[in-house]
Amino acid sequence: MSYALDHLTILSRDPDQAAAFYGFLLPRIGFVQKKRGIWANAAGLHIQFGKAKEGTGDYGRYAPGLNHFGFSAPSAAAVKALAAELEAAGIEARLQHFEPGITALFVPDPDGLRVEISYYPRGVPPVD
Repeated sequence: MSYALDHLTILSRDPDQAAAFYGFLLPRIGFVQKKRGIWANAAGLHIQFGKAKEGTGDYGRYAPGLNHFGFSAPSAAAVKALAAELEAAGIEARLQHFEPGITALFVPDPDGLRVEISYYPRGVPPVD
């Protein structure tokens, strides 16, 4: 029996800034807003957003906890088009290429948490 990932909860220092960032990105990768602070895709993955508690530590890329989360794209062209769209909107988008034929886009959110959107050729796993 396999259990499916059904939700992520992301807390941010500035919920309005996070809402603007994710409100631009998520519809472009198949998510719809269900209500304020909650988005979902057709596969049933929900992302919930909230405000971080005052006085808590900042996100640390290599600290314990979530490093980044990733989505598979249907093609390298789709990843490149999304990168161009994000950059045109003033959102930092780090496009990278890895062997064997992976096209990866890393997009840091306002608190530094990275969202990855990548194309993997058939037979290439997302992590190895």
